[in-house]
Amino acid sequence: MTLLDIKNLSIRFGHGDMATHAVRGVSLELKKGEMLALVGESGSGKTLTALSVLRLLPAEAMVDGKVSFNGKTVTQTSVAKLRGNRVGMIFQEPMTSLNPLHTVRRQLIEAYQIHHKGKPFAKRIEALYEQVELGYLKDRPHTYPHELSGGERQRVMIAMSIANDPDLLIADEPTTALDVTLQGQVLRLLKKLQKEKNMAVLLITHDLTVVKKIADKVAVMQAGDIVETGTVAQVFGKPKHAYTKMLLAAQPKGNPAPIPKAAKEVLSTDGLSVHFPIKSSVLRRTLRVVKAVEKLSLRVREGETVGIVGESGSGKSSLGFALLRLIESDGPILFMGARIDTMKQKKLRALRSGLQIVFQDPYSSLNPRMTVGEIVSEGLRVHGVPNHSPRLRG
Repeated sequence: MTLLDIKNLSIRFGHGDMATHAVRGVSLELKKGEMLALVGESGSGKTLTALSVLRLLPAEAMVDGKVSFNGKTVTQTSVAKLRGNRVGMIFQEPMTSLNPLHTVRRQLIEAYQIHHKGKPFAKRIEALYEQVELGYLKDRPHTYPHELSGGERQRVMIAMSIANDPDLLIADEPTTALDVTLQGQVLRLLKKLQKEKNMAVLLITHDLTVVKKIADKVAVMQAGDIVETGTVAQVFGKPKHAYTKMLLAAQPKGNPAPIPKAAKEVLSTDGLSVHFPIKSSVLRRTLRVVKAVEKLSLRVREGETVGIVGESGSGKSSLGFALLRLIESDGPILFMGARIDTMKQKKLRALRSGLQIVFQDPYSSLNPRMTVGEIVSEGLRVHGVPNHSPRLRG
């Protein structure tokens, strides 16, 4: 029996000639126990299609078509009983999805009790911790999301999404922000839970390697259209559409070009350490010290790309922030031959245009009160770039 049936779904924003057609006549079917991967480039309409199942689209979205769950049409009235109950959802970025003011335990309890008012929850919460391999949190009831690693936060999101044993789980890019080790752990966990609970899973992703490993069926999406569907073996073995062939051919391969021997040293550090003191809540005494980075040495030359890899919590981000003087550290840091670890902030600010960072999560890094043009032009204005304009094009 078909569990999820999407027929001729179209989503547009705006009116007339100015309308943007984000999704065009999409039709998908998903049976109980199946995993369907919806793949495509960013902006192809994958997430909007998934959000339409639970009617979580923006108010200005105009929707045509029909979404049925377990043989019944999903309406604005009936969807409340599905959300978090019969249909669970894992959002793309757990840090912006979890409430920073509430403990992890409280948020799990809320996810369960909203559909089971008055029922005892203690055993259910303990079982959820065990299912997502976070058993040690049972003894840490006052843990907040920011105290967990990216992989742990993603597991919390999975626990919340399966709290009520859903028939369908929608996973929107569940491993994008995770390192390779944690990505593998989370994917194995999703597959394990799918089999144990016989759940249907709609997986939204652009990672073809992930699709090949765990999905049963694939739907390829381009500019709002479904251009190809089939089993994993069919789509990967004999792709029919030109866009599918292009996606498969675009997977990274080859080796980087060699760096010239005479390349100048751009950034370097010797014996860099980053320590975080853990203080008591009342008297602010140092209880212990977390050694995020310990006596690390690094050299980056002109034209060179150095990859820092490791599990979540291994100190990668702390190293990057320390090199940019965004957090306190010990040890010399040289940029273009000048020591910046002892440099005053005013002098350091002048170097910022040549020492930049791309943060992990753009949604929590960009100011929602500013337009994209204003955000980009702000950096140009701060560094005195001539002819900048808040209305940037191209």
